[in-house]
Amino acid sequence: MFKRFRIAVLLYILLFVALGQFLASRRARDWDESLWVNIHLINGSNSRETQAYIDSLKPNAFVSIEQFFDEQSDTHNLELIRPFHIRLAKELQQYLPPVAGNGGFLSSIIFSLRMRWYVARLHWGSDEPTPDITLFAVYHDAESEITLDRSTALRKGMIATANLFGSRQSHGSNQVVIAHEILHTLGATDKYDFATTLPLYPLGFADPNLKPLYPQSHAELMAGRVPIRSNEATVPRSLRKVVVGQTTAYEIGWQPNRPTTD
Repeated sequence: MFKRFRIAVLLYILLFVALGQFLASRRARDWDESLWVNIHLINGSNSRETQAYIDSLKPNAFVSIEQFFDEQSDTHNLELIRPFHIRLAKELQQYLPPVAGNGGFLSSIIFSLRMRWYVARLHWGSDEPTPDITLFAVYHDAESEITLDRSTALRKGMIATANLFGSRQSHGSNQVVIAHEILHTLGATDKYDFATTLPLYPLGFADPNLKPLYPQSHAELMAGRVPIRSNEATVPRSLRKVVVGQTTAYEIGWQPNRPTTD
């Protein structure tokens, strides 16, 4: 009997949280005011080198992302100044809920609920204002030869996890990944081929009308790479080499109409 009561209370709380997050998500795409993003740092490799890098990050470490979105929103005629305000929140020591594997739809639902419950408890236990978007920046040893898994984002709950390398050399490319995941929480879709990671034409090209088409000088943010040849693309070293394309702008509410082509 008591177990059923606990389950009922938990389901009620989850429903309450889900409703609040749904309303927040709807409001976010109106762009009537700036969205607040909390970034929590996590040492994903538990190494001293990675921790030293995390400790070196200052409160303004992500201001270039704010500036990037401010500049890009201007190109799409968004009247709002500074669409995002990014706040460096407290570093976390605990592990995040494990990412859903290949368990299918049910596995994804369970992962989503766990992440949203985790973030709700995180906010309830904090004295800071509740953000619109919560992002976990998980740093890994830059000297290792591991290939980072794809980062994840949940539109329901506006939660993202960015897997990054903990080194100064990777700081610029890390910013690109974080900006990419932030827009995922607002409904922006990936614009690259999952099998090859190459940008999809025309949606994944910064300038799909360029003649000749290659090489491109910039990456479309949700494609994540600069197309150099039909079979080659490079990771941009900073947000200075990235743009928000027309379709992405439409997906997040910066454009009123879906473009026929990018």
